[in-house]
Amino acid sequence: MQIVNPFGSGYSGITLPDNTFIAHMEDPALVSDPKSAIADSLVHPIASESLAEIARRKKEAKGDATAVIVISDNTRPVPYKGDDGILLPAIETLIGCGYSPSEITVLVATGMHRPMREEELRAMLNEKVFELGVKVVNHEPKNPERLVYIGTTARGTRVMIDTLYAAADLKIATGLVESHFMAGVSGGRKAICPGVIGEETTYIFHGPELMDDPESRDLSIEKNPVHDESLAVAKLAGVDFIVNVTLDHSFRITGVFSGDLEKAHLAAAAKIQESVGVPVPAEADVVITHAGFVGINHYQCAKCGVASLGALKKDGYLVTIADCTDKGHVIGSPNYRTTLALLHLVGPDRFVKMLRSPDWTFLPEQWQVQEWAKVFRKIPENHYYFYAPQITHDYFDLLPGNDIRTMMDGTDDADKDVFGKAVEAALEDIEKRTGKKRSELKITYIADGPYEIPYTEGGKE
Repeated sequence: MQIVNPFGSGYSGITLPDNTFIAHMEDPALVSDPKSAIADSLVHPIASESLAEIARRKKEAKGDATAVIVISDNTRPVPYKGDDGILLPAIETLIGCGYSPSEITVLVATGMHRPMREEELRAMLNEKVFELGVKVVNHEPKNPERLVYIGTTARGTRVMIDTLYAAADLKIATGLVESHFMAGVSGGRKAICPGVIGEETTYIFHGPELMDDPESRDLSIEKNPVHDESLAVAKLAGVDFIVNVTLDHSFRITGVFSGDLEKAHLAAAAKIQESVGVPVPAEADVVITHAGFVGINHYQCAKCGVASLGALKKDGYLVTIADCTDKGHVIGSPNYRTTLALLHLVGPDRFVKMLRSPDWTFLPEQWQVQEWAKVFRKIPENHYYFYAPQITHDYFDLLPGNDIRTMMDGTDDADKDVFGKAVEAALEDIEKRTGKKRSELKITYIADGPYEIPYTEGGKE
């Protein structure tokens, strides 16, 4: 069967065996007029005064009041420009309430990701934001001059937060609510933690104990310690108003959820529960998935790996294709590359045991490698197949799994059908290793990659 290439029209479609089960999310209803819905959500938010009422009150109390609007970086397909853009309406609301553009800062919630470059910001945001003279600034998690201590959570997280955020009188957080393999869902409190916190503040929030908790998983919120700690940090920092959206698999708006930090976010979380969980008939011998929009580097590809586990048989085979377009580094930061190499060398159980040792020095981004460990606790590392045109074989000294490139007979990475050839090569190798024809194997394709959470009926709680 032919499927549309998940990475756009620049590539040819992909042929899958006829016996492949296609797991895909149900299409949620779209917002018919996103521009009006966004405007209405600012005036009639969830469990909150309108944004204008809050902004005016702050301005009346302090004539030179300032505002900060936290936005996601380009690893999230948040609609920040065009008719569907959620940023400019918020800025224009503030200007209408007496804030000058110089009193408004747009703060990019990089978390531990690299800073965004000027050209990336201009590609992501409405040009009018820059024409108005609003400052757009990257968070700097390792710069002590850009961090301030604001307190400690009950769990013991010492909260260092961006000084621009802490100093602002009006604090607004924006983002996308989708499934998240650690915090249950993204958005809401995550714009603050980990979005604009210091590196040190991640030590408990993303520490090995919280990462290993069985409730630190996709779509789990109620008992999820990662969610709880993120929310505790956000409450300590203060959030006056949020603007969150939900999207379909084509990144079209299915809901706008503005207002109270907790209640508006929970409403968005309830919305995605309707479509994100996808039933599959049985755990498959082979799961084929892709890294989607978020998979700009290997670090981000962990998300589709973990998301696939509900569809994958113990000791089965997992095939991942990705389009790693990050011009910063196609693998990830030095910390990520270092800890990933350790996982590759010692295996998942020893790796997690090492992280839990009192002698281990916490390394930012070790948490993402700990998520890979979940994958390799279910399947052997050599049952994992990976291909991205931008990631050459040299990197596989430190990467887990099999480089499909070595099975493709010198195929040019620039070929339009390169992803189809990669899937075909992986299936041929799996046939050789199992001694079974693909028609004899249970195969599942996860059409929405990291954005859907497949489950068997027995695996759903």
